[in-house]
Amino acid sequence: MIIHTGGRTDTVQYYTEWLLNRFSEGYVLSRNPLFQNKVMRYELNPQKVDCVVFCSKNYKPILPRLHEITDRFRTYFYYTITAYGKEVEPGVPSIEESMETLAELSGLVGKQRVAWRYDPVLLTKDYTVQRHLETFGRMAKQLSPYISRCIFNFAGLYAHGARYKKLKTNMPELIPMMVQDMDALAQGFGEIAGKNGIFLQTCGKNREFAHYGIHPSGCMALGVLGEANNTVFKNLKHKGPRKGCQCIESRDIGAYGTCMNGCKYCYANKNHQKAIENYKCHDKGSPLLLGEVKPGDCVVQGVQKSFLAPVGQGSGA
Repeated sequence: MIIHTGGRTDTVQYYTEWLLNRFSEGYVLSRNPLFQNKVMRYELNPQKVDCVVFCSKNYKPILPRLHEITDRFRTYFYYTITAYGKEVEPGVPSIEESMETLAELSGLVGKQRVAWRYDPVLLTKDYTVQRHLETFGRMAKQLSPYISRCIFNFAGLYAHGARYKKLKTNMPELIPMMVQDMDALAQGFGEIAGKNGIFLQTCGKNREFAHYGIHPSGCMALGVLGEANNTVFKNLKHKGPRKGCQCIESRDIGAYGTCMNGCKYCYANKNHQKAIENYKCHDKGSPLLLGEVKPGDCVVQGVQKSFLAPVGQGSGA
């Protein structure tokens, strides 16, 4: 199975000690966000976990002790660094500081295990197409020696979905992204990536930009994880969590409503102040990221099927 640490919250930045404790003790509990009294248990040992996938906007807190996980497990790291400032991402370090931390992370784990996420791409009167291209170009030049690939996504792709409606509520300054905006950005990103030798991709197949040198492959695909760890996985179909997504099935051990980055475009937090209040319920010694197991909870052992391929079988892509 694949363990995911950053889909629901920035576990690495705000819950580093808890995360390290869970891997040290060898198991974690995860509360079902829809059925609050259902708690899943997952064993955190190399025999049960095929790969640990990290996603964060600040790896600085975990770097001194990251080896406690990387020495034992296959790993892969997504580092989100965007063009936005504190007015959009109040809890995220500056671009320069983030790029320095990414370089440090890459030096520890190897560039083959690090992907840069420039995601989401959205437009306001301050964050124009031209500003995105200029910022992406500057970042690509500096980050290219330290990453295996870059992944970007357009917020406008969800213009008819619930996530986009919430985004518009949280960011009234948002300017709808038109097809011509996406094309201009994709073309520019593609040219910049090509000049800097960066493998550039979107997450999913909602829109094709192959003619700009952009790949539609899933960002968390078994082929990517396998190549990074010199491991062969089964040739499985990647269903993904949403339409067009090709990411492999994973289990997130975080909790919604607990990330204090305060990003205005975030779908995992309903209210930034609530996340701050929830943090007070965090116990670094608890098997749950938020709170404790309650008397009425039903703790169930999660299914942990392996994606590793038998000897002689090809990997998934």
